[in-house]
Amino acid sequence: MARRTLGTTVAISGTGLHTGAATTVRLGPGEPGTGIQFVRTDLPGSPVVPARWANVEATERRTELALGPASIQTVEHLLAALCAEQLDDVRIEIDGPEPAIGDGSFQRWTHAITEAGVVERDGEAAVIRVITPFTVEEGDARYVVAPADSFQVTATIEWPHPVIGRQSASFAITPETFRKEIAPARTFGFMEEVEALKARGLILGAQEGVALVLSDDAVVSGTLHWPDEFVRHKIGDIVGDLSLLGARLACHVIAERPSHQGNLALARALARMAERTDPNRLDVTDIMKVLPHRYPFLLVDRVLEIEPGKRIVGIKNVTINEPFFEGHFPGHPIMPGVLIVEAMAQAGGMLLMDNFDDPGSKVVYFAALDAVRFRKPVVPGDQLRFELELLQFRGRTCKMKGQAFVDGKVVCEAEMMATVVDK
Repeated sequence: MARRTLGTTVAISGTGLHTGAATTVRLGPGEPGTGIQFVRTDLPGSPVVPARWANVEATERRTELALGPASIQTVEHLLAALCAEQLDDVRIEIDGPEPAIGDGSFQRWTHAITEAGVVERDGEAAVIRVITPFTVEEGDARYVVAPADSFQVTATIEWPHPVIGRQSASFAITPETFRKEIAPARTFGFMEEVEALKARGLILGAQEGVALVLSDDAVVSGTLHWPDEFVRHKIGDIVGDLSLLGARLACHVIAERPSHQGNLALARALARMAERTDPNRLDVTDIMKVLPHRYPFLLVDRVLEIEPGKRIVGIKNVTINEPFFEGHFPGHPIMPGVLIVEAMAQAGGMLLMDNFDDPGSKVVYFAALDAVRFRKPVVPGDQLRFELELLQFRGRTCKMKGQAFVDGKVVCEAEMMATVVDK
Protein backbone atom coordinates (compact mmCIF):
# COMPACT_ATOMS: atom_id res chain seq x y z
CA MET A 1 0.00 0.00 0.00
CA ALA A 2 1.37 3.37 -1.01
CA ARG A 3 1.78 6.02 1.68
CA ARG A 4 -0.84 8.76 1.70
CA THR A 5 -0.73 12.42 2.67
CA LEU A 6 -2.69 15.63 2.11
CA GLY A 7 -2.75 17.32 -1.28
CA THR A 8 -2.46 20.85 0.11
CA THR A 9 -2.57 22.80 3.39
CA VAL A 10 -5.77 23.83 5.17
CA ALA A 11 -6.27 25.89 8.34
CA ILE A 12 -8.77 25.45 11.18
CA SER A 13 -9.15 27.99 14.01
CA GLY A 14 -11.09 27.90 17.24
CA THR A 15 -10.99 27.34 20.99
CA GLY A 16 -9.66 24.29 22.82
CA LEU A 17 -12.06 22.43 25.11
CA HIS A 18 -9.77 21.92 28.09
CA THR A 19 -7.31 24.83 27.92
CA GLY A 20 -9.69 27.45 26.55
CA ALA A 21 -6.85 28.63 24.28
CA ALA A 22 -7.61 30.10 20.85
CA THR A 23 -5.44 28.36 18.25
CA THR A 24 -5.03 27.84 14.54
CA VAL A 25 -4.15 24.42 13.17
CA ARG A 26 -2.59 24.10 9.73
CA LEU A 27 -2.83 20.58 8.27
CA GLY A 28 -0.40 19.98 5.45
CA PRO A 29 1.56 17.34 3.53
CA GLY A 30 4.25 15.46 5.44
CA GLU A 31 7.49 14.14 4.04
CA PRO A 32 7.33 10.42 3.19
CA GLY A 33 8.21 8.28 6.18
CA THR A 34 7.87 11.06 8.80
CA GLY A 35 4.46 9.95 10.08
CA ILE A 36 2.00 12.26 11.81
CA GLN A 37 3.82 15.16 13.50
CA PHE A 38 2.65 18.11 15.58
CA VAL A 39 4.72 21.30 15.37
CA ARG A 40 4.29 23.95 18.10
CA THR A 41 4.94 27.05 16.01
CA ASP A 42 4.38 29.36 19.00
CA LEU A 43 7.33 27.95 20.95
CA PRO A 44 11.03 28.79 20.39
CA GLY A 45 12.51 26.58 17.71
CA SER A 46 9.07 25.22 16.71
CA PRO A 47 9.54 21.86 18.50
CA VAL A 48 8.15 18.73 16.86
CA VAL A 49 6.08 16.16 18.76
CA PRO A 50 5.53 12.90 16.84
CA ALA A 51 2.04 11.46 17.29
CA ARG A 52 3.22 8.24 18.93
CA TRP A 53 1.99 6.41 22.01
CA ALA A 54 5.39 6.73 23.69
CA ASN A 55 4.79 10.51 23.84
CA VAL A 56 1.45 10.33 25.68
CA GLU A 57 1.58 12.55 28.76
CA ALA A 58 -1.99 12.40 30.10
CA THR A 59 -5.21 10.45 29.48
CA GLU A 60 -7.74 12.07 31.85
CA ARG A 61 -10.77 13.06 29.72
CA ARG A 62 -8.49 13.54 26.71
CA THR A 63 -5.23 12.35 25.17
CA GLU A 64 -2.28 14.69 25.63
CA LEU A 65 1.09 14.37 23.86
CA ALA A 66 4.33 15.90 25.15
CA LEU A 67 8.00 15.90 24.23
CA GLY A 68 10.41 18.19 26.06
CA PRO A 69 8.82 21.62 26.56
CA ALA A 70 6.09 21.06 23.96
CA SER A 71 2.68 19.51 24.62
CA ILE A 72 -0.60 19.25 22.73
CA GLN A 73 -3.88 18.31 24.40
CA THR A 74 -7.03 16.67 23.07
CA VAL A 75 -5.44 15.25 19.93
CA GLU A 76 -7.75 12.23 19.59
CA HIS A 77 -10.45 13.82 17.39
CA LEU A 78 -8.01 15.13 14.79
CA LEU A 79 -5.98 11.91 14.84
CA ALA A 80 -9.10 9.77 14.43
CA ALA A 81 -9.99 11.59 11.23
CA LEU A 82 -6.46 11.22 9.87
CA CYS A 83 -6.38 7.52 10.77
CA ALA A 84 -9.78 6.78 9.24
CA GLU A 85 -8.67 8.47 6.00
CA GLN A 86 -5.56 6.22 6.04
CA LEU A 87 -3.14 9.15 6.05
CA ASP A 88 0.43 8.16 6.89
CA ASP A 89 2.42 11.42 6.74
CA VAL A 90 0.90 14.72 7.88
CA ARG A 91 2.48 17.86 9.31
CA ILE A 92 0.22 19.56 11.86
CA GLU A 93 1.33 23.09 12.72
CA ILE A 94 -0.41 24.54 15.77
CA ASP A 95 0.18 27.90 17.49
CA GLY A 96 -1.00 26.84 20.93
CA PRO A 97 -1.55 23.92 23.31
CA GLU A 98 -4.80 22.43 21.96
CA PRO A 99 -6.71 22.08 18.67
CA ALA A 100 -10.15 23.64 18.45
CA ILE A 101 -12.97 21.46 19.76
CA GLY A 102 -15.60 22.67 17.28
CA ASP A 103 -18.91 20.99 18.08
CA GLY A 104 -17.18 18.16 19.94
CA SER A 105 -17.28 15.76 16.99
CA PHE A 106 -14.68 14.60 14.46
CA GLN A 107 -16.50 16.21 11.54
CA ARG A 108 -14.62 19.49 11.11
CA TRP A 109 -11.42 17.47 10.64
CA THR A 110 -12.95 15.13 8.05
CA HIS A 111 -14.23 18.21 6.20
CA ALA A 112 -10.75 19.75 6.31
CA ILE A 113 -9.21 16.56 4.89
CA THR A 114 -11.77 16.53 2.09
CA GLU A 115 -10.93 20.16 1.32
CA ALA A 116 -7.19 19.45 1.24
CA GLY A 117 -7.51 16.27 -0.80
CA VAL A 118 -5.52 13.06 -0.41
CA VAL A 119 -2.56 12.03 -2.58
CA GLU A 120 -0.31 8.97 -2.67
CA ARG A 121 3.42 9.29 -2.11
CA ASP A 122 6.55 7.18 -2.47
CA GLY A 123 7.09 4.37 0.02
CA GLU A 124 4.94 1.69 1.60
CA ALA A 125 2.63 2.19 4.55
CA ALA A 126 3.48 0.52 7.86
CA VAL A 127 0.89 -2.08 8.90
CA ILE A 128 0.20 -3.74 12.26
CA ARG A 129 -1.50 -7.11 11.85
CA VAL A 130 -2.82 -9.23 14.69
CA ILE A 131 -1.99 -12.92 14.27
CA THR A 132 -3.12 -14.34 17.63
CA PRO A 133 -6.07 -13.09 19.71
CA PHE A 134 -5.32 -11.47 23.07
CA THR A 135 -7.02 -9.43 25.78
CA VAL A 136 -6.15 -6.21 27.59
CA GLU A 137 -7.60 -4.88 30.84
CA GLU A 138 -7.00 -1.43 32.28
CA GLY A 139 -9.19 -0.18 35.10
CA ASP A 140 -12.82 -0.73 34.08
CA ALA A 141 -11.90 -1.01 30.39
CA ARG A 142 -11.56 -4.42 28.76
CA TYR A 143 -10.51 -5.21 25.20
CA VAL A 144 -10.41 -8.35 23.07
CA VAL A 145 -8.29 -8.13 19.91
CA ALA A 146 -8.77 -10.66 17.12
CA PRO A 147 -7.19 -11.20 13.68
CA ALA A 148 -8.94 -9.53 10.74
CA ASP A 149 -8.10 -8.49 7.20
CA SER A 150 -8.94 -4.83 7.92
CA PHE A 151 -9.61 -2.51 10.87
CA GLN A 152 -12.90 -2.96 12.69
CA VAL A 153 -14.04 -1.67 16.08
CA THR A 154 -16.90 -2.97 18.20
CA ALA A 155 -17.62 -1.16 21.46
CA THR A 156 -20.02 -1.40 24.37
CA ILE A 157 -20.53 1.34 26.96
CA GLU A 158 -22.77 1.45 30.01
CA TRP A 159 -23.87 4.39 32.15
CA PRO A 160 -26.58 4.46 34.84
CA HIS A 161 -28.36 7.20 32.91
CA PRO A 162 -31.77 6.87 31.20
CA VAL A 163 -30.57 8.42 27.93
CA ILE A 164 -27.39 6.32 27.65
CA GLY A 165 -27.87 3.00 29.46
CA ARG A 166 -26.05 0.16 27.69
CA GLN A 167 -25.12 0.80 24.05
CA SER A 168 -23.18 -1.29 21.52
CA ALA A 169 -22.08 -0.58 17.96
CA SER A 170 -19.68 -2.05 15.43
CA PHE A 171 -18.11 -0.46 12.34
CA ALA A 172 -15.46 -1.22 9.77
CA ILE A 173 -13.11 1.78 9.91
CA THR A 174 -13.05 2.99 6.31
CA PRO A 175 -13.02 6.62 5.13
CA GLU A 176 -16.60 6.39 3.91
CA THR A 177 -17.99 4.67 7.01
CA PHE A 178 -16.16 6.96 9.38
CA ARG A 179 -17.41 10.12 7.65
CA LYS A 180 -21.02 8.91 7.60
CA GLU A 181 -21.44 6.87 10.79
CA ILE A 182 -18.87 8.17 13.31
CA ALA A 183 -17.57 11.65 12.44
CA PRO A 184 -20.77 13.54 13.45
CA ALA A 185 -20.83 11.86 16.91
CA ARG A 186 -20.04 14.41 19.64
CA THR A 187 -18.27 14.14 22.95
CA PHE A 188 -20.49 14.28 26.02
CA GLY A 189 -20.43 15.19 29.68
CA PHE A 190 -22.61 15.62 32.75
CA MET A 191 -23.65 18.86 34.40
CA GLU A 192 -22.84 17.48 37.86
CA GLU A 193 -19.15 17.13 36.87
CA VAL A 194 -18.57 20.62 35.49
CA GLU A 195 -17.28 22.40 38.60
CA ALA A 196 -15.05 19.51 39.69
CA LEU A 197 -13.46 19.26 36.24
CA LYS A 198 -12.84 23.01 36.07
CA ALA A 199 -11.22 22.86 39.50
CA ARG A 200 -8.74 20.34 38.04
CA GLY A 201 -7.92 22.66 35.14
CA LEU A 202 -10.10 20.85 32.60
CA ILE A 203 -12.96 21.97 30.28
CA LEU A 204 -11.89 25.62 30.68
CA GLY A 205 -13.07 26.23 27.12
CA ALA A 206 -16.48 24.62 27.59
CA GLN A 207 -19.35 26.63 26.16
CA GLU A 208 -22.69 26.11 24.47
CA GLY A 209 -22.48 23.81 21.46
CA VAL A 210 -19.12 22.10 22.07
CA ALA A 211 -20.54 18.85 23.50
CA LEU A 212 -23.66 16.97 24.42
CA VAL A 213 -24.47 17.87 28.03
CA LEU A 214 -26.67 15.69 30.21
CA SER A 215 -28.58 16.39 33.42
CA ASP A 216 -29.65 13.58 35.72
CA ASP A 217 -32.32 12.39 33.31
CA ALA A 218 -32.06 14.20 29.95
CA VAL A 219 -29.89 15.84 27.30
CA VAL A 220 -29.98 19.56 28.13
CA SER A 221 -27.59 20.86 25.47
CA GLY A 222 -27.67 19.51 21.92
CA THR A 223 -29.95 17.17 20.00
CA LEU A 224 -28.91 13.57 19.39
CA HIS A 225 -27.94 12.59 15.83
CA TRP A 226 -28.54 8.93 16.75
CA PRO A 227 -29.82 7.29 19.96
CA ASP A 228 -26.41 5.56 20.22
CA GLU A 229 -24.32 8.66 19.48
CA PHE A 230 -22.46 8.15 22.76
CA VAL A 231 -20.94 4.78 21.84
CA ARG A 232 -20.18 6.00 18.31
CA HIS A 233 -18.08 8.80 19.77
CA LYS A 234 -16.24 6.30 21.97
CA ILE A 235 -15.42 4.26 18.86
CA GLY A 236 -13.99 7.40 17.26
CA ASP A 237 -11.83 7.98 20.35
CA ILE A 238 -10.48 4.43 20.06
CA VAL A 239 -9.54 5.07 16.44
CA GLY A 240 -7.78 8.30 17.36
CA ASP A 241 -5.83 6.80 20.24
CA LEU A 242 -4.75 3.73 18.24
CA SER A 243 -3.46 6.01 15.48
CA LEU A 244 -0.58 6.66 17.90
CA LEU A 245 0.86 3.29 16.81
CA GLY A 246 2.03 5.04 13.63
CA ALA A 247 0.72 2.31 11.35
CA ARG A 248 -2.45 1.11 9.67
CA LEU A 249 -4.26 -1.64 11.55
CA ALA A 250 -5.52 -5.04 10.47
CA CYS A 251 -7.48 -6.38 13.44
CA HIS A 252 -10.87 -6.41 15.14
CA VAL A 253 -10.93 -4.52 18.43
CA ILE A 254 -13.81 -5.41 20.74
CA ALA A 255 -13.99 -2.92 23.60
CA GLU A 256 -16.09 -2.82 26.74
CA ARG A 257 -16.19 0.43 28.74
CA PRO A 258 -13.28 1.93 26.76
CA SER A 259 -11.35 4.93 28.11
CA HIS A 260 -8.35 6.96 26.96
CA GLN A 261 -6.21 5.24 29.59
CA GLY A 262 -7.47 1.86 28.41
CA ASN A 263 -6.92 2.78 24.76
CA LEU A 264 -3.30 3.63 25.53
CA ALA A 265 -2.81 0.27 27.28
CA LEU A 266 -4.31 -1.37 24.19
CA ALA A 267 -1.89 0.54 21.94
CA ARG A 268 1.07 -0.66 24.03
CA ALA A 269 -0.16 -4.25 23.83
CA LEU A 270 -0.68 -4.05 20.06
CA ALA A 271 2.85 -2.68 19.64
CA ARG A 272 4.27 -5.65 21.54
CA MET A 273 1.93 -8.51 20.60
CA ALA A 274 1.07 -7.87 16.94
CA GLU A 275 3.17 -8.23 13.80
CA ARG A 276 4.44 -4.97 12.35
CA THR A 277 5.41 -4.59 8.71
CA ASP A 278 7.42 -1.40 8.30
CA PRO A 279 9.48 -0.46 5.23
CA ASN A 280 11.82 1.53 7.50
CA ARG A 281 12.91 -1.46 9.58
CA LEU A 282 16.56 -2.56 9.50
CA ASP A 283 17.74 -6.15 9.02
CA VAL A 284 20.97 -7.64 10.34
CA THR A 285 22.94 -6.46 7.28
CA ASP A 286 21.90 -2.86 7.98
CA ILE A 287 22.73 -3.29 11.67
CA MET A 288 26.26 -4.48 10.90
CA LYS A 289 26.86 -1.28 8.93
CA VAL A 290 26.40 0.63 12.20
CA LEU A 291 27.52 -1.69 15.01
CA PRO A 292 31.03 -3.21 15.12
CA HIS A 293 29.75 -6.45 16.72
CA ARG A 294 29.80 -9.72 14.77
CA TYR A 295 28.55 -13.26 15.40
CA PRO A 296 28.45 -14.75 17.96
CA PHE A 297 28.32 -11.45 19.83
CA LEU A 298 25.91 -9.54 17.61
CA LEU A 299 22.71 -9.94 19.63
CA VAL A 300 20.20 -7.84 17.68
CA ASP A 301 18.55 -9.47 14.67
CA ARG A 302 16.34 -6.64 13.46
CA VAL A 303 15.27 -3.07 14.22
CA LEU A 304 11.50 -2.75 13.89
CA GLU A 305 11.07 0.93 14.64
CA ILE A 306 13.32 3.92 15.17
CA GLU A 307 12.28 7.43 16.12
CA PRO A 308 15.43 9.55 15.73
CA GLY A 309 16.51 11.10 19.00
CA LYS A 310 13.68 9.42 20.88
CA ARG A 311 13.08 5.67 20.77
CA ILE A 312 14.06 2.36 19.16
CA VAL A 313 12.53 -1.12 19.03
CA GLY A 314 14.69 -4.14 18.21
CA ILE A 315 14.31 -7.91 18.40
CA LYS A 316 16.49 -10.93 19.16
CA ASN A 317 15.33 -14.45 18.29
CA VAL A 318 16.64 -16.86 20.93
CA THR A 319 17.38 -20.40 19.64
CA ILE A 320 18.92 -23.51 21.15
CA ASN A 321 21.84 -23.00 18.75
CA GLU A 322 23.09 -19.97 20.71
CA PRO A 323 26.71 -20.71 21.73
CA PHE A 324 26.16 -19.61 25.33
CA PHE A 325 23.64 -22.42 25.94
CA GLU A 326 26.40 -25.02 25.62
CA GLY A 327 27.89 -24.09 28.98
CA HIS A 328 25.20 -22.06 30.74
CA PHE A 329 22.99 -24.42 32.76
CA PRO A 330 23.37 -27.48 30.43
CA GLY A 331 20.11 -29.40 30.37
CA HIS A 332 18.25 -26.34 31.64
CA PRO A 333 19.04 -23.63 29.07
CA ILE A 334 18.44 -20.05 30.23
CA MET A 335 19.84 -16.99 28.44
CA PRO A 336 22.39 -15.28 30.72
CA GLY A 337 21.00 -12.06 32.15
CA VAL A 338 24.15 -10.13 31.34
CA LEU A 339 23.67 -11.01 27.66
CA ILE A 340 20.07 -9.80 27.74
CA VAL A 341 21.41 -6.49 29.02
CA GLU A 342 24.16 -6.53 26.36
CA ALA A 343 21.58 -7.15 23.62
CA MET A 344 19.49 -4.27 24.97
CA ALA A 345 22.58 -2.08 25.01
CA GLN A 346 23.35 -2.95 21.38
CA ALA A 347 19.84 -1.84 20.38
CA GLY A 348 20.44 1.36 22.34
CA GLY A 349 23.71 1.81 20.49
CA MET A 350 21.77 1.82 17.22
CA LEU A 351 19.59 4.63 18.56
CA LEU A 352 22.60 6.64 19.70
CA MET A 353 24.50 6.12 16.44
CA ASP A 354 21.51 7.44 14.50
CA ASN A 355 22.54 10.92 15.69
CA PHE A 356 25.82 10.78 13.72
CA ASP A 357 26.41 11.11 9.98
CA ASP A 358 29.34 8.65 9.95
CA PRO A 359 28.43 5.86 12.41
CA GLY A 360 30.93 3.50 10.80
CA SER A 361 33.79 5.57 12.25
CA LYS A 362 32.36 5.53 15.80
CA VAL A 363 32.09 3.08 18.70
CA VAL A 364 29.63 3.16 21.61
CA TYR A 365 31.06 2.51 25.07
CA PHE A 366 28.64 1.98 27.93
CA ALA A 367 29.70 3.83 31.06
CA ALA A 368 27.07 2.88 33.65
CA LEU A 369 24.14 0.58 34.37
CA ASP A 370 21.52 1.36 36.99
CA ALA A 371 18.23 -0.10 38.21
CA VAL A 372 18.83 -3.44 36.47
CA ARG A 373 16.03 -5.91 37.11
CA PHE A 374 15.47 -9.43 35.78
CA ARG A 375 11.79 -10.39 35.87
CA LYS A 376 11.54 -13.74 34.06
CA PRO A 377 13.94 -16.30 32.54
CA VAL A 378 14.47 -16.25 28.75
CA VAL A 379 14.66 -19.67 27.10
CA PRO A 380 15.14 -21.12 23.59
CA GLY A 381 12.19 -20.28 21.35
CA ASP A 382 11.56 -16.88 22.92
CA GLN A 383 11.70 -13.67 20.92
CA LEU A 384 13.14 -10.76 22.86
CA ARG A 385 11.70 -7.35 22.05
CA PHE A 386 13.81 -4.40 23.20
CA GLU A 387 12.31 -0.95 23.68
CA LEU A 388 14.71 1.86 24.53
CA GLU A 389 13.95 5.51 25.13
CA LEU A 390 16.55 8.27 24.99
CA LEU A 391 16.20 10.22 28.24
CA GLN A 392 19.08 12.67 27.85
CA PHE A 393 21.60 13.45 25.13
CA ARG A 394 24.48 15.90 25.55
CA GLY A 395 27.36 16.06 23.12
CA ARG A 396 28.41 12.44 22.75
CA THR A 397 26.97 11.12 26.00
CA CYS A 398 23.45 9.89 26.59
CA LYS A 399 21.21 8.25 29.16
CA MET A 400 18.66 5.65 28.08
CA LYS A 401 15.95 3.56 29.70
CA GLY A 402 15.39 0.10 28.28
CA GLN A 403 12.99 -2.79 28.70
CA ALA A 404 13.04 -6.29 27.24
CA PHE A 405 9.79 -8.16 26.60
CA VAL A 406 8.79 -11.72 25.76
CA ASP A 407 5.17 -12.18 24.67
CA GLY A 408 4.36 -8.69 25.90
CA LYS A 409 5.70 -9.27 29.43
CA VAL A 410 8.76 -7.52 30.86
CA VAL A 411 11.69 -9.89 31.39
CA CYS A 412 14.41 -7.31 32.01
CA GLU A 413 14.81 -3.55 32.47
CA ALA A 414 17.69 -1.18 33.05
CA GLU A 415 18.91 2.40 32.81
CA MET A 416 22.10 2.90 30.82
CA MET A 417 24.65 5.65 30.26
CA ALA A 418 26.80 5.52 27.13
CA THR A 419 29.25 7.65 25.18
CA VAL A 420 30.35 7.67 21.55
CA VAL A 421 34.06 7.76 20.70
CA ASP A 422 36.01 7.74 17.45
CA LYS A 423 37.46 4.39 16.41
